[in-house]
Amino acid sequence: MLLRAACIYLLLAAGAGSLSAKEPRQIRESGSAFVGSIGCKSSSCHGGAGPKRSQYITWSQKDFHTKAYAVLLDSRSERIAESLGIAGAQSSARCTVCHSPLQSVASSRLLGTARPDEGVSCETCHGAAGGWLRGHTRTDWNYNTRVAAGMHDLRNLYVRANACVACHQNLAPELLKAGHPDLFFELDGQSVAEPKHWRDEEPWSGLREWLTGQAVALREMSWALASDPQNEAFSIARWNGLAWLCATATSAGSIPSPVSLPSSNASLPEFTRMQNESEALARRASVSNWSEGSARALLTALASVDAEFVEKGTPNNLLAQRAKRLVLALDRLTNALNQNGGVRLKIDPELNQLFQDVKTLDAFDGSGFAGHLQNFRTALEQNR
Repeated sequence: MLLRAACIYLLLAAGAGSLSAKEPRQIRESGSAFVGSIGCKSSSCHGGAGPKRSQYITWSQKDFHTKAYAVLLDSRSERIAESLGIAGAQSSARCTVCHSPLQSVASSRLLGTARPDEGVSCETCHGAAGGWLRGHTRTDWNYNTRVAAGMHDLRNLYVRANACVACHQNLAPELLKAGHPDLFFELDGQSVAEPKHWRDEEPWSGLREWLTGQAVALREMSWALASDPQNEAFSIARWNGLAWLCATATSAGSIPSPVSLPSSNASLPEFTRMQNESEALARRASVSNWSEGSARALLTALASVDAEFVEKGTPNNLLAQRAKRLVLALDRLTNALNQNGGVRLKIDPELNQLFQDVKTLDAFDGSGFAGHLQNFRTALEQNR
């Protein structure tokens, strides 16, 4: 399990609703100003003890998002900046837009307590707090009231995925060539890896997160390729891998809002079509219903595609990207069944082997992967 967790870490390196008549009509207090994390750290708010009071403590002491700005000051960022011909990563909008989001905010919307070196802090995800900070703890405010006041509706998985995907998926090819680590968005897996300061209590929420995240990632990749006529082979291969997974999963699982299988030589019309298909899938997936039967059926179907990795004609770089996405999907489906199903699946050795197969994509062996996928399926069948 620890081996797989390490591999996952390396691979991943709506409306507000109506307010009742009894609820206050919120008037935003300070024009959606950004307050900074200091507004949340009081021990009587989110800087205290207990699961309902410790969110700031969890973020400030354990969450890697707090290091987003500091990363821009290390030696690798200096080399990337030098390669790109920019003075410093910590002051370039190409870097700070994700690593120090408050630098992208107009000064008129920043209170003196909002510090750009906070990195990715509370308001990056939850929205500028000026409109709801003082009111959101009132007993006569419910969740919809807070959202109406400007707080982001992160209980909505479609909204949550969109809040994360831009910085966890989009990466200009020149940044990648300059040495920036590849980005690989997987909402469910990355949410599990992050020290949580929230709870997803609904059964099978992990699978909704997984499929919603895959769909919005595909939409973003399709948009990037459609926007850049000089797109290169690596970006197209990554896109192909995810498009293949979404198409295979929606077909095998009879999921509404299906995605079409990608062609090996995709063009602008296909990227544009895929944007629309993946957007529709993201919205559908965020409210999808899962059960032990549907989760196991999809897991079995995805574990049965071994023949696709030994067929001739598909370039090896595409097969490698497809395998990488497939292994992560198998992992999230397995995790969902272990969390929500009646029996814990004993398939760790087989799943760990698949992770090892996709650890280095340049050396991907399709035949070997297919054999290991068969072993995984056999182990799965023995866990009925």
